[in-house]
Amino acid sequence: MKCLKLLKISPSKYYNWVERKGIPNQINRDVPNSTWLLPDETENIINYCKPKLEEGYRRLSYMMLDDDIAAVSPSTVYRVLKKNNLLNRWSIKKPSNKGTGFTQPLKPNDHWHTDISYVNILGTFFFLMTVLDGFSRKVIHHELRANMTEADVEIVMQKALEFHPDVKANLITDNGAQYISKDFKIFIKDSGLKHIRTSVAYPQSNGKIERFHRTIKSEKIRVSSFVDIEDARKQIDDYINEYNEERLHSSIGYLTPSEVFDGLMEKRLAERKLKLDNARKVRSETIRLAV
Repeated sequence: MKCLKLLKISPSKYYNWVERKGIPNQINRDVPNSTWLLPDETENIINYCKPKLEEGYRRLSYMMLDDDIAAVSPSTVYRVLKKNNLLNRWSIKKPSNKGTGFTQPLKPNDHWHTDISYVNILGTFFFLMTVLDGFSRKVIHHELRANMTEADVEIVMQKALEFHPDVKANLITDNGAQYISKDFKIFIKDSGLKHIRTSVAYPQSNGKIERFHRTIKSEKIRVSSFVDIEDARKQIDDYINEYNEERLHSSIGYLTPSEVFDGLMEKRLAERKLKLDNARKVRSETIRLAV
């Protein structure tokens, strides 16, 4: 007791220290909060993402949210993957001028984009003709054809219009010979479409369809083996069906083109927000009971 008095330590504090001997100081622990992931959530993120890293952490976060694997933000997925050495070197996007100098569509069927792309199938060049909705990025119609005459372009456009007979969209094309011909002008007028040709100095206004053609070439055509032209057509059909119905598109809030085209954007975003809010509540309650 004399020592305690000399040190100016009260007896109660001394005996409290004796009882806590060997126990870590509580103040040195991190204070838990509702943003902490539960162990099961971290494990689910790692197991789900590991075989799909090429998708990128942002798309993976929305894929997990839709599949009810984990309700977490893209930044959380990034941190988990980085901590576990699973983070690929995703390229840093350069600042984009997209949307400047070109009025973007406000709803489906405002803008249709069409273009022709060369594709090499079994050593022979064919022509992939595509009609794409500018708002939803959905492929309205496509064909792999042996020729790219004005008549071929008309056939592809006519079939697209048969799927949506009441559409009076702005049709955006480049200045290819097929699109500036007199017969095509007559076809456009009779179809009730408004033809907008890209400026030579500003071809970016048709960049959505060009981007799609680059994607399908790199992800499907150049990495696939085809038995014959019919097999190529079937595999391309399957890819585009997956692109429309299943693949999450970064430019439309990581939804599928069909969801946006069908007017489900607000509903799907609300569903995701609800899942994220519920997940935060579960974490907060779990941590509260554990502390």
